[in-house]
Amino acid sequence: MAASIYPEYPPNITPEQQEFLLSNIKDWSILNGLAVRPSSAFLPKDIDSSGSLAVTAPVTLFPSLFPRSCFDEAREIQQAYNELYSSISRDRAWLKEIVEELIEVDDFIARLWKVHLEVEKEGYVQDLCLGLFRSDYMVHEEPNDSGAGPTIKQVEFNTIASSFGGLSTKVSELHSYLHSIDAYPASSTFTIKPSSLPANSSIISLSAGLASAHTAYGPPKTSPRLPQCILFIVQSSENNIFDQLALSNHLQTHQRIPTFRLPFSSILAQTTVTPNAHRTLIYHPPHSPTFSYEVTLVYFRAGYSPSEYSSQESWSARLHLERSAAIKCPSILTHLAGSKKIQQELATPKSPHLARFLSHTKYAHMIDRIRDTFTAIYPLDSSAAGQTAIKLATDEKASENYVLKPQREGGGNNIYGTDIPAFLKSLGDDQRKWRSHILMELIRPPVLENTIFRNGECQSGEVVGELGVYGVCLWRNKVENGGGKEVAAEEDDLGGGTRSGESVLENWEAGFLLRTKGRASQEGGVAAGFGCVDSPCLV
Repeated sequence: MAASIYPEYPPNITPEQQEFLLSNIKDWSILNGLAVRPSSAFLPKDIDSSGSLAVTAPVTLFPSLFPRSCFDEAREIQQAYNELYSSISRDRAWLKEIVEELIEVDDFIARLWKVHLEVEKEGYVQDLCLGLFRSDYMVHEEPNDSGAGPTIKQVEFNTIASSFGGLSTKVSELHSYLHSIDAYPASSTFTIKPSSLPANSSIISLSAGLASAHTAYGPPKTSPRLPQCILFIVQSSENNIFDQLALSNHLQTHQRIPTFRLPFSSILAQTTVTPNAHRTLIYHPPHSPTFSYEVTLVYFRAGYSPSEYSSQESWSARLHLERSAAIKCPSILTHLAGSKKIQQELATPKSPHLARFLSHTKYAHMIDRIRDTFTAIYPLDSSAAGQTAIKLATDEKASENYVLKPQREGGGNNIYGTDIPAFLKSLGDDQRKWRSHILMELIRPPVLENTIFRNGECQSGEVVGELGVYGVCLWRNKVENGGGKEVAAEEDDLGGGTRSGESVLENWEAGFLLRTKGRASQEGGVAAGFGCVDSPCLV
């Protein structure tokens, strides 16, 4: 851990001041939906068998210090990152080369790719795609260059189920509220101030992205015409439900768009696809079996983890949605674009891929700025870079500076530092398993302290933060017929206008998230129980 670049922080407080802070945090959070369902570790299921209770989401008592220059840079390059990943998902030939390397070593990615091939063979009927992205960074200080200022280094880029857009707005509002009622001591006046607490528009901006896709879908394709809706695909048991409800309620209240939650396990039971050329997705709400909706957009907040595909029915459900006319957020190809292998390919020194995807766009001047966010990432294969990585990963001393990551999304799967050699040894000589991971150089954040409130208890000490910046991108792919062959632009017989080549229709930065965890914790996933939601205090 690098030496701290920050002033002494947080301010010392008396027991009475802490009690005042906690009292307001708990009350404000429940009043405003900064909440989660209690975990079974905190509240046994037999006490809340009906799932009626909610508790304050894990939060910091104080907004955490964050360099203003790093914060501004992360937000300024987000639109370029949106363009980059939408371009990757549109470039099927390039993506195919990368994915086919993974098919041999990762069954989950192989099955996702198979879904794409089945739809491609039949022919995609929806050429619009929506991405609600999140690019995650940590502040980094060069350990051997004391004169270098702090920079941001990318941890990962999320293309599916980019969570906490709802709670991130609310925790920013919480810390601003605490400041407004003088809950922070006078000694913090020059640090915690309105100009240091940036407003966070993530709920509004992400909801606007969902609404833009809903509108772009166009008029109903059903006859007689059905009312239209957005479906949130969710896990059956979701502790983070209030984060999701912040978005769906905003859609219903402000955009007047009917929005429903559909468990991943109930997709086939509650939706159908019309047996005509349009392949319209129809939702049959179980609470109103005589009433149906035409689905404009499927927003995945589930379906990103192998554990959710426990049967053939799960894969049939994913294929069922993918082949339909509903816009997907994300599409199967955009989901695949979020694999760690893609990040590794982009981050390879002197990689030509950034230029491939961005040199012809208005973000060409940002290529170097994006490259500067990369840290060293290596494959574990037979290439020269892979052999270097294997030497580093199997060396007890050298491995201290690295983290081993699997190719897929989701927290709780990384192996850190000196645990790496033993883990790789446990894989034996199975090179297939080795190649399903990438090796990433650890980011060295400056020392920072804060107090985390979780499950009714406070823990104070050294923490590290991870800044996520959200992005919205809506784009149109090339129209293809069955077999994956491109066809000429055609007039939409339902009044949708000319549908010619690919293009980005909407692209904006959509707010931010700060997650903070104790220094001793390796994983930062809030839903997984490791971190907490936080907001930045810019310095």
